[in-house]
This record gives sequence, C-alpha cells and structure tokens, in this order.
Amino acid sequence: MTGVSIIGVGMLAVGEHWSRSIGELAEEAGRLALDDAGLASVDAIVVGNGYGATLNQQTQLGSLIAGRLGLTGVEAWRCEAGDASGGVALRAGCLAIASGMLRTVLVVGVEKTTDIAGAARLAARNTSLDADYETVNGATQTALAALLMRRYMHENRLDLADFAGFSINAHRNGARNPLAMYRNRLRPSAFVKAPMLADPISLFDSAPDADGAAAVVLATAEAARHANARAAHIRGSGLASDSLMLQDRADPLHLVAASLSAERALRQAGLQRAQINLLELHDSCTIMTALALEALGYSGRGQGWAWARQDGARIELTGQLPVSAFGGLKSRGNPSGATGIYQAVEAALQLREQAGDNQVPGAQHALIQNIGGLGSAVVTHILSAAD
Repeated sequence: MTGVSIIGVGMLAVGEHWSRSIGELAEEAGRLALDDAGLASVDAIVVGNGYGATLNQQTQLGSLIAGRLGLTGVEAWRCEAGDASGGVALRAGCLAIASGMLRTVLVVGVEKTTDIAGAARLAARNTSLDADYETVNGATQTALAALLMRRYMHENRLDLADFAGFSINAHRNGARNPLAMYRNRLRPSAFVKAPMLADPISLFDSAPDADGAAAVVLATAEAARHANARAAHIRGSGLASDSLMLQDRADPLHLVAASLSAERALRQAGLQRAQINLLELHDSCTIMTALALEALGYSGRGQGWAWARQDGARIELTGQLPVSAFGGLKSRGNPSGATGIYQAVEAALQLREQAGDNQVPGAQHALIQNIGGLGSAVVTHILSAAD
C-alpha cells in the first residue's frame, strides 16, 4: 500500500470497565493516539465497533466520538464486520489515505461488553450468525467453533492436549503485558482439565469477551516524516469474505478468506511469508490459530496444530515465528470490534522497538490478521519498520 503510515498509537487496558461508557473508552484511546502523533486534529475518524447497537444501545459512534474529542465537523463513521470490525476500520482508513482524499485519519476500535451479562450478552454477540438458520436453532460462535475443532481432531487423530501450547504461549506473553486482562501463566495440566464451554472447547481454550479501546493515527508518508514518533508503514492490506454459515462452505476446515486476504496483503507489500518476523492472529479459540497458520501457508493441511508442540516453543518471543507477542485474544482479552486495532498498535510498537518485555528481537515485518465470525470476514495487514 503506497504511502500509508501509523504515526500515533494508544490503547487502554483490556478488562471490565464497569464505570466507563463506550464513548469514554473511545475518547481516551483516541486522545492517547493523537498525543503520540503530536496532532490536535485529523481529517477523519473511522470507528471499528461490532456490537454497540446490541450491547450498548448506541449507534452513530462516529459523531459521538468526534464530539467527545472536540473534533465536530470532521468526517466520522463506523465500520462493522463482527469481530473483524477493527481490521475493516483500519483498512478503510488506509484506503482513504492511499486515495489521496485525506492526509490524516484517526482509527478507533472500541467495544463495551460488560454493560449486559449472561444470556443477553450471548444474544447480542449472536447477531454475527445467520439469524434465519443458526441463531434461531440455538447456535453460538463458540459452539460452531467446537464443531470445527472436533472435526479437525477427528481427521488428524489429535487430543485436546495437542492444542495446549497455543494458550500456554499466549499467557506466557500476556504475563509480561501490563494491559492484558489475564496475566497468569498457564500449565499444560490445567489446560486439559478446564471446564468445558462447548466440548472440546474449554475455558482455557477460548478468549474472554472484554471491554477495551485502541487507536492509531494514519498519515501520508510525507506527514510521517514530520511525526513525533517513529512511524510504522502499512505496506499491504487485504480483505476477503466467505460464506457466513459453515454449512455453506465446501471445506469448513480451510479458511478461504484468511488465505485470500493474506495473499493480497503480501502481494501488495512485495513480501514473502518467510520475511514476516511476527504474527498477530485472531486466536479466539486455539482451533482458529491452527487453521489460520494453515491458511497462511505456514503449515500443510492438518499440520497447523504442530506449532503448539513443546508448550509453543516455536511461537514464543524468541522462537521461529513469534505469535501473540502481547498475549493475543486469549490472554490480553478479546474486545471484539476493537481487537483489530489492538493488533495494529501492538505490531507498531514492535516495529518501533517499544514493546518492552514483549519485544520480538529484530522485528522488521509484522502480519496482523483479524477474523469476523469463523472466517466469514478476514482482514490482513502487513506492517514494516521505518527505514
């Protein structure tokens, strides 16, 4: 992608922000990013949010956030693609800059899930499923992911313990991240003994829903040269879709949209997958990590799980291909529509060499992938360090 850079970043701790509204969370993240960029205003604000209408009874988030930031009058709108909303908003901001129509864009990802609980929260999140055939029959995203995992285990003759390394690695990294929701380390024995949510997906296999907000300031390459902070360049951006329902896919265990979006982003960036130094994947469940690694071409069919061997040694910070360097969705937490922007902030910090205890040594190129549903909408971005 020609001439698009991240010149400012900001993110809040992921968790349960009971006393704060969705607008307050978004405002703080936006101000952090603007301050980091050294800007008082931008040409536009793009918001990534998946469930504001159902969780918070709040739409018109673009205008809401612009007003709270004192930027009334700028272009402002919201992007929605379920849990991929943040990634879609990032892509929308990139396209606006690359088109030449705008010079600076603030992209904010925000989600506030704790306003409601229990069955009401489940119903709100289920709006990402097919209402006519899935939701009406009691399906949930976790239950459908469990069907994928059970089929994958059957085809490849695997046990639940074979996936433990993905969660162990996430918590190992999240324990170093002061903004992570769960900073506890995870033992292999605890993973297999955890209570089941939807067999075979357990409590330690699934990422927790959470509140959070993160933001990035995008700018042209020219503006990036005068920025306060070292820029991270967005060299590739790809978005692809697949059938919303698993039953409509020719091969449910192949994430077509994940593969297509990554191919498009890598081609645009002019990079090969072997040049990527770290991955931020959408590890809402460990099966999604295994399938993403296969879709990205890092493993053959039915072999993605092997990256979890030896407690995830190959994917730790100093491993062959670091994954979830700040804890991923599993340990950092999953603020739904904000997740894609958290990934962008975390990758930018890696490329600036400002990731602290979570730093991947020598990071030059990062791939971040944000998934809506179980692969129905997938956004991939390639970020590179400044020269």
